[in-house]
Amino acid sequence: MMRFIPLLIVTGLFVLSLIGMEAAPWLVVFSGILGALVLLGLYDFFQSRHTLWRNFPIIAHIRWIAEELHPFLRSYIVESETEGRPFNNEQRALIYRRAKNVSSVEPFGSHLDIDKPPYEWLAHSIAAKHTADDSPRIHVGAPGTKQPYSASVLNISAMSFGSLGAHAIEALSTGAKKGNFYHDTGEGGVSRYHRAGGADIVWELGSGYFGCRARDGRFDAARFKDVAQDPQIKMIEIKLSQGAKPGHGGVLPGAKVTEEIAEARGVPVGETCVSPPGHTAFSTPIEMMEFAASLREMSCGKPVGIKFCVGNRWELLAICKAMLETEIRLDFMVVDGGEGGTGAAPAEFLDHVGAPLRQGLVLARNALVGTGLKDEVRLACSGKQTSAFAIASSMALGADWINTARGFMFSLGCIQSLNCHNNTCPTGIATTDKGRQRGLVIADKAERVYNFHRNTMKALMEVVGAAGLEHPAELTPRHIMHRVTEDIVLPAHRAYDLLDKNVLINAPKETKLANEWAMAQAASFRPLNI
Repeated sequence: MMRFIPLLIVTGLFVLSLIGMEAAPWLVVFSGILGALVLLGLYDFFQSRHTLWRNFPIIAHIRWIAEELHPFLRSYIVESETEGRPFNNEQRALIYRRAKNVSSVEPFGSHLDIDKPPYEWLAHSIAAKHTADDSPRIHVGAPGTKQPYSASVLNISAMSFGSLGAHAIEALSTGAKKGNFYHDTGEGGVSRYHRAGGADIVWELGSGYFGCRARDGRFDAARFKDVAQDPQIKMIEIKLSQGAKPGHGGVLPGAKVTEEIAEARGVPVGETCVSPPGHTAFSTPIEMMEFAASLREMSCGKPVGIKFCVGNRWELLAICKAMLETEIRLDFMVVDGGEGGTGAAPAEFLDHVGAPLRQGLVLARNALVGTGLKDEVRLACSGKQTSAFAIASSMALGADWINTARGFMFSLGCIQSLNCHNNTCPTGIATTDKGRQRGLVIADKAERVYNFHRNTMKALMEVVGAAGLEHPAELTPRHIMHRVTEDIVLPAHRAYDLLDKNVLINAPKETKLANEWAMAQAASFRPLNI
């Protein structure tokens, strides 16, 4: 009977409050509260869905309340500055401060455990410099590309309209326009809100071909050509996979296909649309090169690249072989980290499918350098790159520029409530609920997007100057030191066993990719049986 004492006590107090209401009218409020608790207890006792509620009426709800509050209590009270996931308090605070344009310096030393792997640091130079350039850029365009693009080394990664609300997309675009960096549309197509702010746009084409989708879900060349003529669109990105759920595909339920989303995606209002796991416009590496070349031609010579999370290593090498065989070059590759991003995904995909960013970036760098393609094909990466050192270390290991999605979401005011997929984002960012979006004032948040980019670029150039360099493109693997064990430290080119230029062409058997190189074939993504 001990289990039912809370219900009995509440019932007794409720009866007493009813009796005493004539003498003390203020008890009416107390009675109302107690009456609601009595009804809750009776419901708990007689319902059959929840064992705890049935066995512990009223009091069992404390567990559900604690479970709901757990992420917030842990984040704000329990966790240290560096414990949280996916982003810890220190990482979030750095972005918030830079977005608000306040000092991001910290006193009294590092919070990191610098004596434990995998800690990394930048080797500074005695001949350090003060760099005047605070907006470094990179030329994107393989030889023969008619409209090459000069990209900032930090840009907004792919986030679709629909996944993010209209106010968030427009604020990102407006901030990107002011800071002169690009905004990737995500696979949901080029929406009116991507255009509204006036920023440079990278149009991402996923397997659903939104924005250039035929009635049967396949690629529509005429529609692509029409949209790609927009001068605001600077580059085309073929999405092969994303870090959150590589190889998964997706379904947008018809109930979520509003008039605005239908307009951006080129689908009927209210109709469920499917993004298959793979593309239908091509099925082999050579066909993919030919498809990229046709997109470049139809867009009047704009750079065309691919975005992917690294999976089978021979498939990436097969793409390189296809470029060599066809003499068609991708203008760029974007490697997405398998640790996930803004997209919601099954736990198995978030935790165990796809290569983490660092391993994926190193493989892509080795593939391009080893085949002699790195000078023509630019390499970018995305995935938890929000600090100047994260950007510098990735660029030292082969990236030409960095994209971040969650970094710019934090600059908009994201509090990492982890409700991105529920349409209940409390900050009005990852929701289509107009009432919640009302709290996100576009002009204010656009300024924070601009500030985050500007202050991060300023910090990056201070790091680059400390290495004695003028531009982050001058960073090399030797500038990054990697703690392998507590006692062993290696420069990154040794820690990651980086390949020399053309070695996969001239002496592949001398490399750690010898087997995968032999398995890769330009005519198929399937491996040769070696």
